[in-house]
Amino acid sequence: MSVLAVNNLYKRYEKFELDNVSFSLEQGTITGFIGRNGAGKTTTLKSLLNFVHPDSGEILFFGKGFNENEFEIKSKIGFVAGGINYYSKKKIKTITATTRRFYANWDEQANQHYMERFALDENKTPDQLSEGMKVKYALVLALSHHAELLIMDEPTSGLDPISRDDLLDVFLGLTKEGITILFSTHITSDLDKCADNIIYIQHGKVRADSDIESFLAQYKVLEFSDEQVNDDLRSKLIGSKQTKHGYSALIKSTDANNSGAKVTDADLESIMIHLEKE
Repeated sequence: MSVLAVNNLYKRYEKFELDNVSFSLEQGTITGFIGRNGAGKTTTLKSLLNFVHPDSGEILFFGKGFNENEFEIKSKIGFVAGGINYYSKKKIKTITATTRRFYANWDEQANQHYMERFALDENKTPDQLSEGMKVKYALVLALSHHAELLIMDEPTSGLDPISRDDLLDVFLGLTKEGITILFSTHITSDLDKCADNIIYIQHGKVRADSDIESFLAQYKVLEFSDEQVNDDLRSKLIGSKQTKHGYSALIKSTDANNSGAKVTDADLESIMIHLEKE
């Protein structure tokens, strides 16, 4: 049974459609949700928890519908939105004391464990925390009620590289405890380091839903000049763009042999950039 299964999620706005989005998550995996700004990432994540009301589609957490089992499901998931804001002048211990009242399965021992693990001081206030520490505190609140699924919208946005790397280490450690993570990001290098799977959304539609190795293996990056490209090769290029020394484009791995141009492995960032230029 999937931890989360989304089937044909549809939401229509005046100038945008979330068009029959479908995907599923397996326990203990990290899934990166990628796409350019405005592609539908945040709308999808908010639809999962009914912050946005979908027009149609099915969303199942642990095999159960959200609307019919909202209280039970919320006790098993944690949602971390981008730009986390708490009462900035209240001490963390005061915010924690208020939060624990909402969860029957709150575990004070787990709370203390994660506070120590993430080196958080309960006597500090949120405005004394870095952005990275604010994300870690949000994780503490989720893990203190034994959340089995973490859904995060741009949790590494605005963090410096060291803080991002530290947070990714936390994510990897949590999956070893059987916790499942779905997080949206535009920093694709983060996913190269930690993700098992990616969901790529483009113009409100899921363009790819795959394990990361299989997705990367589909493509190569071709670097070329005009003189190196004949009509047959040009027809196989995906998302050509100008570079400092000529041009680059994606090409399917099966078409990359004998191209006569420089061929390199594709990473997530290069794939996204070229696919968006199709």
